[in-house]
Amino acid sequence: MADLFETIVSLSKRRGFIFQSSEIYGGLAAAYDYGPLGVELKRKVSDRWWKAMVYGHDNIEGVDASIFMHPMVWKASGHVDAFNDPMIDDRASKKRYRADRLIEGHIARLEKKGKDDAAARVHAALVEALNADEAPKALYDLIVAEEIRSPDSGAFDWTAVRQFNLMFETQIGALADGENTIYLRPETAQGIFVNFHNVRETGRLQVPFGIAQIGKAFRNEIVARQFIFRMREFEQMEMQYFVKPGEQMEAYEAWSQKRLDWHVANGIRPSKLRWHQHEKLAHYADAAQDIQFEFPFGWNEIEGIHSRTDFDLSAHQEYAGKKMEYFDPQTQERYIPYVVETSAGLDRTILMLLCHAYREEEVGGDKRTVLKFNPELAPYTVAIFPLVKKEGMPEKAHAIEADLSGQFNVYYDEKGAVGRRYRRQDEIGTPFCITVDGQTMEDDTVTIRDRDTMAQDRIPAENIQHYIADRIEQWTPEA
Repeated sequence: MADLFETIVSLSKRRGFIFQSSEIYGGLAAAYDYGPLGVELKRKVSDRWWKAMVYGHDNIEGVDASIFMHPMVWKASGHVDAFNDPMIDDRASKKRYRADRLIEGHIARLEKKGKDDAAARVHAALVEALNADEAPKALYDLIVAEEIRSPDSGAFDWTAVRQFNLMFETQIGALADGENTIYLRPETAQGIFVNFHNVRETGRLQVPFGIAQIGKAFRNEIVARQFIFRMREFEQMEMQYFVKPGEQMEAYEAWSQKRLDWHVANGIRPSKLRWHQHEKLAHYADAAQDIQFEFPFGWNEIEGIHSRTDFDLSAHQEYAGKKMEYFDPQTQERYIPYVVETSAGLDRTILMLLCHAYREEEVGGDKRTVLKFNPELAPYTVAIFPLVKKEGMPEKAHAIEADLSGQFNVYYDEKGAVGRRYRRQDEIGTPFCITVDGQTMEDDTVTIRDRDTMAQDRIPAENIQHYIADRIEQWTPEA
């Protein structure tokens, strides 16, 4: 599985999905650039999320809040005091690990060996440690008691567990002193909460309603690894749904199902997704669970659904001295709404799609590499080939390209044998390839090849748009 993941990482660079940031200078750890194909995939995923979340609900509006916010925002939200990860160092390798993840890895190994009782015992001890008054010491004691060794060096020589704050600090203005310290936002949610009344009033919204946002967030991850799964600069797709107190669990369950359905509709097999309940709830939550995907490196979170209670709006009311209450015109009540949050990682969703779509197949004794994306998400929808670079075929192919480009992202290729051109498009996930050949010049028909089945249909050139649109509409996710 590690080899498979490295193959996907290599393909991502080779085919222009994702590059190492600042590569000509040796790169920057946990920072990546999206290439020509990657940016198309990313744009299509974010557009699909926005359409499902904002256009698909008449009571959800969007915002795009500033990355820089008043520092008191982060004091009120609890990030200044409590946005920490428990870290432990291996003295032998000098590598640093999250203490809870070390223990989770130990539990997974016990389960793999069939030691379910031992795994259940350690899991219960982990939950207890995470909720202990002195959580770092409790986690350290559990690591020592279980004799958990370093994954890299195999040594059993640990430092104490310490808490590290994950926020990036910077200075605003000309002077670099404490009074000018601000933070790069560690999440996009607070930009929604501070605009609660602005959006509600301008949008003439009544509870229940939601506010959606796609934007960058920044966390000084001590252990950033696994390609774009965990980065220090990443993008979130978040929606905060405001409800009347007491109605949050109904909304929580409804949004949990909606968000799982969205990932399945993108083409992810249900068997590759699962729910993970939080062992320790954040200080603001009364319920929380994650949608996890089975990556080549194991099950990991792609989206969290959280019931945040009224913590955020109440905290901003206290710290800002501004009323964050809602007046219900139906019941004549005043209250601070509760919030249900859906928070998906855009970069993690991209990585999930790449991992899920990757296939290696044998065709006629040769290996075919193919990315079986949902056709709506594929970077290029259509590739167009003239069979040869003469007899008017390139001109005809360019004319078809111009006709389709207003509706689809189209790629033109006239280099090499047609079979090799097919393989190149398979490897980047293009669902349809159109070939202009000698018969095209006689009767104005073309062949359209399907990426997944490799079957070819010959149709009139004038029907291409309708044919492709119908095939995309008829596409269904794998069972």
